[in-house]
Amino acid sequence: MLIKLLKNRSDIGAGTRGSDMGIDALEIAAINQEDDFFHRHLFEDIPTHNETIYQKNTNSFAKRIDHVLQQCERVCAYVSKNLENQYFPIVLSGDHSSALGVISGIKKAHPDKKLGVIWIDAHADLHSPYTSPSGNIHGMPLAAAMHLDNLDCSVNQVSTETVDSWHELKNIGIQGPKLLPNHLVYFGLRDFEFAEESLINHLGIMHFKVEEMRNLGFVNCLHKAIRQLESTDIIFVSFDVDSLDCDQISYGTGTPVKSGFSSAEVSTLLEMVISTGKVICLEVAEINPLLDNMGNKMAETAFGILAKLEKRITQ
Repeated sequence: MLIKLLKNRSDIGAGTRGSDMGIDALEIAAINQEDDFFHRHLFEDIPTHNETIYQKNTNSFAKRIDHVLQQCERVCAYVSKNLENQYFPIVLSGDHSSALGVISGIKKAHPDKKLGVIWIDAHADLHSPYTSPSGNIHGMPLAAAMHLDNLDCSVNQVSTETVDSWHELKNIGIQGPKLLPNHLVYFGLRDFEFAEESLINHLGIMHFKVEEMRNLGFVNCLHKAIRQLESTDIIFVSFDVDSLDCDQISYGTGTPVKSGFSSAEVSTLLEMVISTGKVICLEVAEINPLLDNMGNKMAETAFGILAKLEKRITQ
């Protein structure tokens, strides 16, 4: 299968600027490793709304939601078009809010197929405008994708305008939820609030913490996850680099969390999942070189992981 790189330099869904430079940091890492990865594959640049960061934000519960909506619509269109043209999209994103656009694009291209999602991340990204303590939409993509408002845990008085935009956000690509909670599997989850934990427990969403995987064995956990997704037709994998151990690698991401995965562990995880033959799209997100305390180490690590997957994807 031919890979198409979709470069999505958007960081308007995050609370910290700089993840829009993550793609350039990946390309620099490839150059320094003397790997022509970015010349071997076709690519497209997705336009962004990053200039809106200069505008005054008037919505504290879903910051810049109108522009995030437009960005996710763009990402949706690029992903669906490339899937329909038989490419394997590797989406290189700034902040993680754009993952909603990726998921929506997959469902737009394959509306009749059951979608499974593997989310490699320290965070659950299950907040809504009603529950978010920060208002940053990179903490909301999965809630939007599954239409989970979580009103039982509501703490915010949300305006009518925000409610309307949130409804639009949830229905990008096709109307209705894009996946079922039992078709979502988390790896690396270790930093979340009560509202998200409540949803995970209530809905029985499968999740594996880092130490749990080390104790039980990565292969055992991965086999369990793959069995969980047996009834799905296609799988999307989203890799947020804050799933990696910030102390062992670097702090080059917007929301670093201690005690994460090693690069070898993430490589093992991704290789096993891709070997199922069901994965049709991969995303890498949240590299922030402005925050990297080790030079360009986060991008170098992420690129090393990505480069190892190339043969498995194209074979």
